[in-house]
Amino acid sequence: MKRKDDLLRDMLFEFEADDGGVLSFQTSLSMSQEKIERNHHVLLLADAGLVTQVSGSSFRLTNMGHDYLEAIRSDSVWLKTKQGAAEVGGMTQGMMKDLAIAYVKQEASEKLGVQF
Repeated sequence: MKRKDDLLRDMLFEFEADDGGVLSFQTSLSMSQEKIERNHHVLLLADAGLVTQVSGSSFRLTNMGHDYLEAIRSDSVWLKTKQGAAEVGGMTQGMMKDLAIAYVKQEASEKLGVQF
């Protein structure tokens, strides 16, 4: 299954929006392809350290997950990050995080006149 970066971003927003801060991902034999894909992607988020498992099927955002979400919150930063990854033929999740943070720092420097 191919990793879908837009789905990962959407899922991070879902975690943040949940009042309890914990989302559950149930498995069953008759799951739709969409649920299978979401379950796979929550494990990718966990592999990257952006979410952590708090019980058998429940996960929450980590501090790193919150930081990454802040970096990719802006649609313009997210678009630049995806375009940058595409220009080099793809990037690891960690590289995309670093690139997004670099774009946020660049925007902050331009707006605030401070170098980061």
